[in-house]
Amino acid sequence: MVKRQKKIVRKLKKSHAWIACLIYFVVMVVAAGVIFTLLSQLGYYIVQSKLSSEYEIIQYMAKTYEKQSEAGTVEMSEGNGTVEREFFVRDKSSEKILCANGENTCSDEGGEVLLTSLSEKVRVYQDANNGYISASGYGTVAIDKKGIWQELKRIKEVNKDTFQKVENSDGKYMDEDGILKIGKTMTIRLPVWMAVEIKEGTQEYIGKAHLEINLADLTVFSMCVAILALLAFLFFIVILVSAIRGVLIQRRMFTMFFTDMATNGHNWMWFLLRGEQFLRKRSSAKDTYAVVNLVFVNYRNFCVCHSIEAGERMLKKVYSLLSSHCKKKEMVAHVSNSNFALLLQFEDMDRLVIRIREILKELEQIDTDHRFGFQVGISSIDIQKNEKDKVVRRKNLDLELEYNNACTARATLSDSEESGVAVFDEKLVEEQKWIDLVTERQKTALEQEEFLVYYQPKYDPGTDQLKGAEALIRWQSDEMGFVPPGRFIPIFEKNGFITEIDHYMLEHVAKDQKGWLDQGYQCVPVSVNVSRAHFIESDLAEQIRDIVDKVGTPHEYIELELTESAFFDDKKALINTITKLKEYGFSVSMDDFGSGYSSLNSLKDLPLDVLKLDAEFFRGDTRGKRGELVVSEAIRLAKSLNMRTVAEGVEEKGQVDFLAEQGCDMIQGYYYAKPMPKNEYEQRING
Repeated sequence: MVKRQKKIVRKLKKSHAWIACLIYFVVMVVAAGVIFTLLSQLGYYIVQSKLSSEYEIIQYMAKTYEKQSEAGTVEMSEGNGTVEREFFVRDKSSEKILCANGENTCSDEGGEVLLTSLSEKVRVYQDANNGYISASGYGTVAIDKKGIWQELKRIKEVNKDTFQKVENSDGKYMDEDGILKIGKTMTIRLPVWMAVEIKEGTQEYIGKAHLEINLADLTVFSMCVAILALLAFLFFIVILVSAIRGVLIQRRMFTMFFTDMATNGHNWMWFLLRGEQFLRKRSSAKDTYAVVNLVFVNYRNFCVCHSIEAGERMLKKVYSLLSSHCKKKEMVAHVSNSNFALLLQFEDMDRLVIRIREILKELEQIDTDHRFGFQVGISSIDIQKNEKDKVVRRKNLDLELEYNNACTARATLSDSEESGVAVFDEKLVEEQKWIDLVTERQKTALEQEEFLVYYQPKYDPGTDQLKGAEALIRWQSDEMGFVPPGRFIPIFEKNGFITEIDHYMLEHVAKDQKGWLDQGYQCVPVSVNVSRAHFIESDLAEQIRDIVDKVGTPHEYIELELTESAFFDDKKALINTITKLKEYGFSVSMDDFGSGYSSLNSLKDLPLDVLKLDAEFFRGDTRGKRGELVVSEAIRLAKSLNMRTVAEGVEEKGQVDFLAEQGCDMIQGYYYAKPMPKNEYEQRING
């Protein structure tokens, strides 16, 4: 899940930035292309319109010449319509010039162009002196833009008092090459020769036309350019603002994505991504770091007693205090609920533990009205070196795995509510592997009956007669060998499989008792442990009754044994179950009496038959010590409540004699017998 989130974050981070830049670039290119096209089309339209007007004049002159030629009245005089501008007529077949007026500067370079306003093709020739206009290879008019800009520049620089003027018939002035025309306005006149066929296509009338560009045209064109430039500028601004806004939104998104809602600080994803990125840098390779899992032990209880809002305020205080203790190259984040993650730099583990304990002291007193507990697990990230003993980067570092190791170390403290510090080592790895192996094998072991029932006899200390026994479990595994109960029972209690074990043991003890009774053995009651987890089931008494009845064992030969810790759960349900079991004919005993803090309270409320004194009562010599008084009073109290007593863990004869004097009913311990396999116990009850 975390790897997928990391991949998504990286993908979003890259794609958003590149997409915004790419879109902005593409839009600018497209917009520039559109503006250039519009300006080109505008300029082309102006040129087309003016050349079309010029061509109409050349056509009129050609028709006039043709009519006068047919009438034989062609006159080269001004005002007759034929000599208003330069022209010449040539025979198309021989290319001989038949008639000419003015200077002939027409070049041989020409081609057909399409004047769209006239919807017809016209043949044009360049002017030999000023060839700014020509026919392109695509059937359109080609204009030397550089030449035009040069003439425009000349308009700006010209002074009519400093260049030679030639007075024209219209009272205006032109420069000596006829390009710049000055009157009321300045005009650029670019020459081009345009041809019209006459005499049924045998002759060609070629007249000199002028593309005139005056200040009015320039003003219109400049206004269009200014408007388009303004629109383009506004468009670019809008796109730029949108791109910047997108980047800012993206940053806010990432800020929110990496922000913890409870503390307003950094969250787990920020810690994971930034931490891995930092630890994999070359600059971090020479330093040793520790990943820390810190748990606010009392957080849930605090929220229950106060409120979720009050709990979150307390989390903010914790986060703030942890942040204040972090140095420049260190990190802290709120992972979830009561969990915090830290990345701390250190040189010596002992000094790091001292530093963390000092932080814990401050955390414990973070609120004046409450004293809290905090537990810490530490996993060190050591310096990595290659074969040449050279420090190398941590390229394959998995920060999530390191944090999980820290959590594993912290879990060793979970049975206590006091503050503490645990450091991860290879023993914890092996322990976790063992837990995984047991969990993986438990169901198969149950199906293959790898669990064995061992019996530990209980004897009357006054007569040394066998009065009972306790059924104890052992595991003979084909894969793991003989496994003592201390290696797997705590695991089953944590993962809930202990309830399956309870049923398994009860069924096998009932079968053994039934078999021995059928063989005529002198059977005694055997106690079977019922785990604390089982008492949450409202029909537990019925389950036990049905298992025993299915085998056919009389109920008086089965005793149910529960630990004192079960009393801390649902008291009402526990009393109800015990009452039903007694009604069904089963005896019920309390194991480990004296190991808890509410033993007398338990005796007051629970209708028990047997009281088992905890083995801790008989560690060492009890005579002449306060322990004698406690044991004797416990036995006397049990008798007053019509309960039998069993002393477990008895190993010495002096202890046996003392218990016999006090009237203890049974003794269970190594003095009489160790737990033994079924066949050995069978010999005892058969003897």
